[in-house]
Amino acid sequence: MDKKESLVKQRDEAKKEAQQYESQVKILLNKQRDAERHARNHRLIVHGAIMEGVFPFTASMDGESLKAFLIDLSRLPGAAEAAEKAQNAGDGE
Repeated sequence: MDKKESLVKQRDEAKKEAQQYESQVKILLNKQRDAERHARNHRLIVHGAIMEGVFPFTASMDGESLKAFLIDLSRLPGAAEAAEKAQNAGDGE
C-alpha cells in the first residue's frame, strides 16, 4: 500500500470515528433532556399533590379558576413575605 492509500484509509477511519462520537453526543443529549423532562414532570406532580392536600377543593377546579385563586392568594397581606420566606427556606436545601 502506498502512502496515499494509507492516508486515505486513515482519513476514512477518522471520519468514521468522528461520526461515532457525534452519535454518542446526540444520545447523551437525548438522555439528558429525558432526565430533565422526567424531573420536571415529577416536580409538577408532587407540587400538584401538595396543593390538593392543602386545598382539596382545587382538585375539581379548571386551570383558569386555579390560576385566579392563586393570584388572589398572592395578593393577600403578608403573602409576598411568606413567599420570600418559603423561597429562602427552599434555597437552603
